[in-house]
Amino acid sequence: MKKINIIKSSRDFTRIIKNNKPVKYKDYIIYVEKKEPSIYQFGFSVGKKIGKAVTRNKIKRQLKNILDKKRFKNNFNCVIIVGKGILNRSFSEKEENLIKILTKIDLVKDDEDE
Repeated sequence: MKKINIIKSSRDFTRIIKNNKPVKYKDYIIYVEKKEPSIYQFGFSVGKKIGKAVTRNKIKRQLKNILDKKRFKNNFNCVIIVGKGILNRSFSEKEENLIKILTKIDLVKDDEDE
């Protein structure tokens, strides 16, 4: 995932979470903010209850890997918050669940859109 597509600023995380309603699915809570610029951005939040830094970073790497495989529509910011149940899931389950919810909230490009 390119750096331009990652939200880093704490201010951005706070703004997106406060001003938008969450979409919950299994181990994910997703906040989506529609915006004008022509790029999309994702932010990841993995809390300390999930595990130590190595575990949290591994989960973030896996999420970025999953998102790299898909093409997304532009004009949105998305914050993905991960729940503790993620530790009990295999990589394929994580991938299936995340893609399912992102498709449901209409962020993934269809093959016809290209």
